[in-house]
Amino acid sequence: MSRTPIIPLLLALALLAGCSGGAQPALTAGERTQLYRSAIEDARDAETNDAMPVLTSAADEQMPLYFDLLGLNADDMDAFALSASLMNVRAYGIAAVYPAQGREEAVREGLEGFIDRQKQSFEQYLADQYDVAANARLETLEDGTVLLVMCQDQDAVFDKIRDAILAAA
Repeated sequence: MSRTPIIPLLLALALLAGCSGGAQPALTAGERTQLYRSAIEDARDAETNDAMPVLTSAADEQMPLYFDLLGLNADDMDAFALSASLMNVRAYGIAAVYPAQGREEAVREGLEGFIDRQKQSFEQYLADQYDVAANARLETLEDGTVLLVMCQDQDAVFDKIRDAILAAA
């Protein structure tokens, strides 16, 4: 019996096995929203989690206030988790947003506007809060998430949220 016909079959199986390894299915909007909420809450301390809720539903009665503050529109997002200070005594905002197709620029512009408004609010008022706003981080991650972090220790908080999102995406 000849082994020659088996070799092409084994090569084909090896190629198929190599092509199928590692590809993960995309997250649903609900899964992504829960991922964002968990990543934000896990990156903050218990006191901040108690004081600053993470909102994830456009149906929440407070959401219009958050959308206005952050310069966002529900139609521009497929999934999101938002937390911000509605009081003008603290420069604080965290937003993890998965933009709707073709809406990344609108999301980024809204969040950049939020950063600019926060800097203006605190420029002559509270120098430490101005510094927080001025050092805010806004980036688009490899998976398409637009992430804004404006808070004390923003680099550490940003890194924790980013790492959690990218590990699951």
